[in-house]
Amino acid sequence: MQAGPIKENKRLVWIDAARGFAIFGIFMVNVGAFSAPYFIHGGEAEAWTGALNHFVQGIIDVFFQASFYTLFSLLFGFGFQMMIDRLREKGSAVYSVLFRRMLILIGFGMIHAFLIWYGDILLSYGIIGLVLLLFINVKNKTLLVWAVFLMGVCVTYYTMFLYAYRDYLGFVDHGAIEQAIISYQSNSLGDIWSQNYVDWVYANGGISYIFLTGTLLPLFLVGMFIARKRWLHDLDRYDRVLKWGWMISLVLFLVLKLGPYAYGNPIWFSFAQDNIGGPVSALFYIFSIALLARSGTGMKVIKPFVTVGRMSLTNYLTQSIVMFILFYGVGFSLYGTVSPLEGVLVVVIIYLGQIVASRWWFSHYRFGPLEWVWRCLTYMKQQPFRKKEIDKENLHE
Repeated sequence: MQAGPIKENKRLVWIDAARGFAIFGIFMVNVGAFSAPYFIHGGEAEAWTGALNHFVQGIIDVFFQASFYTLFSLLFGFGFQMMIDRLREKGSAVYSVLFRRMLILIGFGMIHAFLIWYGDILLSYGIIGLVLLLFINVKNKTLLVWAVFLMGVCVTYYTMFLYAYRDYLGFVDHGAIEQAIISYQSNSLGDIWSQNYVDWVYANGGISYIFLTGTLLPLFLVGMFIARKRWLHDLDRYDRVLKWGWMISLVLFLVLKLGPYAYGNPIWFSFAQDNIGGPVSALFYIFSIALLARSGTGMKVIKPFVTVGRMSLTNYLTQSIVMFILFYGVGFSLYGTVSPLEGVLVVVIIYLGQIVASRWWFSHYRFGPLEWVWRCLTYMKQQPFRKKEIDKENLHE
């Protein structure tokens, strides 16, 4: 039997909703990094004064920062394992299909990272996803051991390093800030792309990528583990697991993400706050969505996120394209002028538009446009695209 994408009537809609919710949360964090240089060069508190802006920044830090790319990473591992299971059921070549899928994702990532925005995550997902191929046949326990080991080593080492040099943290690179503002407000694509490359190297170069691998790969492995245990496949059967997971993750979420504010939110603790607090808050969000999906009222709450999540790749890249136009000099040149509160309003308006557009899209089409391209290249076969093509296909089954 030939491999192919999962049929629409067999989708886990709460997983799609979780992806859609993750896309919203990622956008909420990304808008600050896309619209100003302070996210990587420091100086955000100096640039955006006033109690309201600081309150908005605090809310984003506690409830959004590192909570949603980690959620998306868990779901990436979850989807990776689901695809493994589906390929095995159909007797397809697991390694070659997944290897090809990761190469295509790397291609998307390179376009996004170097032509649109330095903060791209797709390139890293594709590269680290190739490493994930090594874990396809390992036992469940081995997945968790590797996840805990990698995350534990990275977080412990880097947190100790930051603590040792805590008196030197908080440096604001005013020269880099000024140059970024000049470059991104330029109406020259060359200047923008050059600055984009400089910022990508600054954020990902050298040892930074080692630590990124050591924190992303464990999330992929945990996502694979959850998919193997099928906790999110049969919500009624695993009700007890979901409720206990929700309560434990909530407590850890509050302790690790909100707790540091009781002690001045020290910079040296930020890596642990993001890479331990972020994943537990991601688990809290995904358990919350799964529990909501068990009731009719809850399904109404998560429904707006479902179609956005079904075309998460398209919506993620669309957000970046819209921000490119809004903030850079080749568009409306708003770079460095949008406050945190205004950034939140931008996110809400654009995301509401994506909900409407995604719902309309899936009334006519089977996949998002980029998802369709990704699937066609992955399976090396043109997939049915329009809904009417599916109807014709079903008539011949």
